[in-house]
Amino acid sequence: MKIKILHLYPDLLNLYGDKGNIECMRKRLMWRGIDAEVVTYTCDDTGFDLSDVDIVFIGGGSDREQKIVCHRLLEHKDALKAYVEDNGALVAVCGGYQLLGKYYKLEDETIEGLDILDIYTEQGKKRLIGNIVLEAGFMDEKIVGFENHGGRTYIGNHTPLGKVVYGYGNDEKAGVEGVVYKNVVATYLHGPLLPKNPGLCDYILTNAIKRRNPDFDGLAPLDDSLEQTANQYIVNRFKK
Repeated sequence: MKIKILHLYPDLLNLYGDKGNIECMRKRLMWRGIDAEVVTYTCDDTGFDLSDVDIVFIGGGSDREQKIVCHRLLEHKDALKAYVEDNGALVAVCGGYQLLGKYYKLEDETIEGLDILDIYTEQGKKRLIGNIVLEAGFMDEKIVGFENHGGRTYIGNHTPLGKVVYGYGNDEKAGVEGVVYKNVVATYLHGPLLPKNPGLCDYILTNAIKRRNPDFDGLAPLDDSLEQTANQYIVNRFKK
């Protein structure tokens, strides 16, 4: 079996080492004897094709980079929507998260989103910066990361990725962070996210493999003692 991972616009969206999420997914597949092919799609590429893609990754970028990327991604809006509705795995971090919504309203303009999620973002008066800890209902370990965003994202009836134990979250007030929808994981958490949260990484990988092979009975366990120690250190440091 080979899992194909598509990294969208790494030339523009790669803040806070988000490319490390790609390497984490690739390594955790490789360590289990599963081949992983990583392909990129940049501003210079043509021939957008999701037909054989198992995981799509969209990283974070500044407002300037987001405007460039969103303009280009709108050309592929229908293809991305169809991929998500067909249970394609998609991971979106920070700017990528905001682009999945209806719009991102800045002080002097509004960036049109892909309308894949029923969410929207509005610019706040201050940036929300710092470490963050979440409780997620679908996994035992807490999710940890680093957030740095000026936008406030309102997720309506969507299921959040997790409840905020420490930090700000989507909009500083609702007490939740991110969105999970079908096989989409969208979040403000940088860091990069997945090396600090092996359980979340395996959740994404499992969803992608099951879509390709419905009879898949689960990933073989790995020795995650170092990752879990690092994760727990952050949880203990910032728990209330």
